[in-house]
Order: sequence, then C-alpha cells, then structure tokens
Amino acid sequence: MSKKIQIGKIAIGGGERIAVQSMTNTPTSNAQATLEQIYALAERGCDIVRSSVPDMASAKAFKTICEKSPIPVVADIHFDYKLAIAAIENGAAKVRINPGNLGGESKLRAVADCLKAHRVPVRVGVNGGSLDKKYASLPAAEAMCESALEYCSLLEKYGVDDIVVSVKSSCVKDMVDCNRLLSKRCDYPLHLGVTEAGLYMQGLVKSAIGIGSLLLDGIGDTIRVSLTDDPVKEVDSACEILKAVNMYGKPYAEIISCPTCARTEIDVKGLAEKVREYTSGVNKNLQIAVMGCIVNGIGESAHCDIGVAGGKEKTALFKDGKIIRTVPNDKLMQALLEEIDKL
Repeated sequence: MSKKIQIGKIAIGGGERIAVQSMTNTPTSNAQATLEQIYALAERGCDIVRSSVPDMASAKAFKTICEKSPIPVVADIHFDYKLAIAAIENGAAKVRINPGNLGGESKLRAVADCLKAHRVPVRVGVNGGSLDKKYASLPAAEAMCESALEYCSLLEKYGVDDIVVSVKSSCVKDMVDCNRLLSKRCDYPLHLGVTEAGLYMQGLVKSAIGIGSLLLDGIGDTIRVSLTDDPVKEVDSACEILKAVNMYGKPYAEIISCPTCARTEIDVKGLAEKVREYTSGVNKNLQIAVMGCIVNGIGESAHCDIGVAGGKEKTALFKDGKIIRTVPNDKLMQALLEEIDKL
C-alpha cells in the first residue's frame, strides 16, 4: 500500500479513494477568472486542481486563489525556484516540480527547506519527452522510472518525504510500464495520467486505457485526464473512468442502455439522455436500464433497480428483473421518472 499524503483537506494514498485532478487553463495572474474555473471544476467532482505559476504576477495572484478556492490548489513550477518558494509561502497545498530543471542542487535545497517549513508536499513530475540525456540508453519506461527515483532521492537527502510521484508519457504503453515499475520500487502515492493525450475523443480513449489498466492492477492514487479541451471535460472523463473500474467512491446513478438494433421500438438514446440528466444530482447508488426491446432487455438488465424494455406500442417497466406494469410509449418518460422518484 502506498504512503498517505495530505494535500490540503484531501488525502491520497494509504487506501484513500482515488482523487480526481484537473488543471486550470486561464491566466493564473487573473485570479477571478481562475477561481471561476476552479468552482466549475469542483462542482463537477474535481478534488484537487493545479495552476501554472509562470511569473511573479501569477505567484501574487496565487495567494488569492488559494484563499478562496473550494478545493486544494497545486502550484505548477518550472525553471524558477523562486516561484516555487513564492507559491509555497502564498498557500499552495502542494507544489509540482521537475527537480532537474530548477537550476541545480542548491536551488532544489532552498525549495526543500521551504516545503519543510510550511509542511507542504511536493509532486515529482517526469515526462517522457524531457528526460535527462544520461538515460538515453534505457528503454523509455525504465528511463522515466530511474529519473523519478533519482529526484525522490535528492529530496529525501534534504529531508523531504511528503512526495507524490508522476511519470507521464504521450505513449500509453510507456506510461503503463513505468508506473508498474515504480509501484514495485517505491511506496509514494502515484499520480496517473497520459500527457499530451490530444483532443477529446483521442485523449479520453488513451487515458481510459492507460489509467484504467493501472487502476485495475491496484496501482495509482490520484488521476488526471489531460485533454486539449475544456478542463471540465477532464473531470467528467476521470469520473467516468473511476465508475467503469468501480472505484468512484461516491454514490451515483448508473444508466445501462443497449446499443439498439432493428428490433428497437423506442427512442433509447433520447430516453437514456433524459434519465441521465434527471438523475445527475442523485446521491444514492442506482442502476437504471433503458433497453430497446423485450427480447434481451429484462434478462440482460435484471440486476438493475428499475428499467424499461421497449415494445411496439407499450413498454414494460420492471424492477429487479420483474415486470411491474406496461405503459403506452407516449407516457413512458413520465412513468419511468415517477418510478425513479420512488426508489
């Protein structure tokens, strides 16, 4: 089991539920715009958010962001160790650094001293596209693993052991292989993600395969789905991945629906979308089936709490695999929502 690390009010590792992360794409120097995005992310289920701190104007605004954010805020730092120190002093719940690009051990030590003084954890980030040349002879997964462990050792040398490790690649296999190696060689919490995953559909598929494979292996403590899109879609995608591997950790309504075929007699897609919208705020575990025909509908979704199996003029409404009544198709939506309200 990985070590537990506290990031503001959220704990990761040590058997805690998998935390969902995303990253703001507003200018961090614009505290109001950044906070508006953070509130939108938090409302959709984001547990931890990261913001880039590229300059001192951003570091100054970061203080306001941390003070007003409803969820822990992580400072993303590159190259300038002074920005890391400023972010820590301004309330960062965690700092993300690549120790290799801070300008040498003396500057890393200054950051480490500040981390200890403020009791702030650090995320060691290694990306497949920016590895030290000394690892060039190794396979990509091994190279990332060795680089991450070296950086952890440096931080440990300066007394920092509240560490989260993240090794990412745009290659799904390299990302998966490296995290499997890391899970055997350290007990720090692992942050999972496929970096530069691309536009929505491509990025979602790559992330689901990479993140999902590791989670099913029992590897990983927090996740981010990186998309070239609205960050809210990252959170929606991450939550769906967690639901798919049964690791969501919160009550929710799951919609089971068939892909439809020539036997379909009702608007499965429209009904399923309406039910999903209607149950989006439900705070209990429910399984609701929307099936297009009677042939396989009830049998294949007998495990569901409530469901419908479409017919030509009337549709069967069933609970726990047993038909409770049939309703005319033009009254189906109302009848199903009424039954959902009774659950």
